[in-house]
Amino acid sequence: MLTMIVQMFSHTFILRAVVVGVLVSLCAALLGVSLVLKRYSMIGDGLSHVGFGALAIAAVLGTAPLAMAAPIVVLSAFLVLRISENSKIRGDAAIAMISTGSLAVGVFIMSLRPGLNTDIHSFMFGSILAMTQNDVIMSTILASIVLALFVLFYNRIFAVTYDETFARATGVNAGFYKMLIAFLTAVTIVIGMRLMGALLISSLIIFPAITSMRLCKRFKSVTLCSAAVSIICFIAGIITSYGLETPTGATIVTINIAMFLLFAAIAGIRKSGLR
Repeated sequence: MLTMIVQMFSHTFILRAVVVGVLVSLCAALLGVSLVLKRYSMIGDGLSHVGFGALAIAAVLGTAPLAMAAPIVVLSAFLVLRISENSKIRGDAAIAMISTGSLAVGVFIMSLRPGLNTDIHSFMFGSILAMTQNDVIMSTILASIVLALFVLFYNRIFAVTYDETFARATGVNAGFYKMLIAFLTAVTIVIGMRLMGALLISSLIIFPAITSMRLCKRFKSVTLCSAAVSIICFIAGIITSYGLETPTGATIVTINIAMFLLFAAIAGIRKSGLR
């Protein structure tokens, strides 16, 4: 086992994937708690589909994927919030409309260039081979910005998440901080999409949060536990994927599912013991 792990980390592409993956897992887990509690968890899934469309455009135009995807996904995040708050279209309908539309546009654009059809699988489900040195550098910079802003505005994000009405009454600009959460989520989606794929990246946002909530009840403890669970599941998923030669993204999600079931079982045992 130890020999396999040493051999695994001797590959440069795996080291790149681990660096980006750990950063993405941490960012997604921290933001996931707020998104789940605010019932915005599906926004991650919607934005990942938008990201797929942006990656398709970048592939056709031959431009840098992250540079193309980042502004498009961020603008889409703001658009979803604006539509859901100031329109007759409900939030879930807005997300579904934008996500399915973006996915269709992405597939349509890639079909115009037959040589790109082979990339659809890696765009949808991710590939550790897709990470280049430039991707790692940009991802590290973007993830550092996400983490710095989250820590800097942690108290405000907590206030808006826990009780938005009370936060507004105390003078907090709730609208701005909801936009900030959407912005940070969009950036996290963009960073992780190359590794996890458009269809799986949202799992890194949802699973660690709901897993931690099985055992933890306070916002801070849920956030810290979610971060730990996310990183552990990612590393375990990478090692398992390498050992069993299974798709990386799907393996990481499977590990997250197993961790959720474990936490749920422990919570059930604890609840039975208190009766």
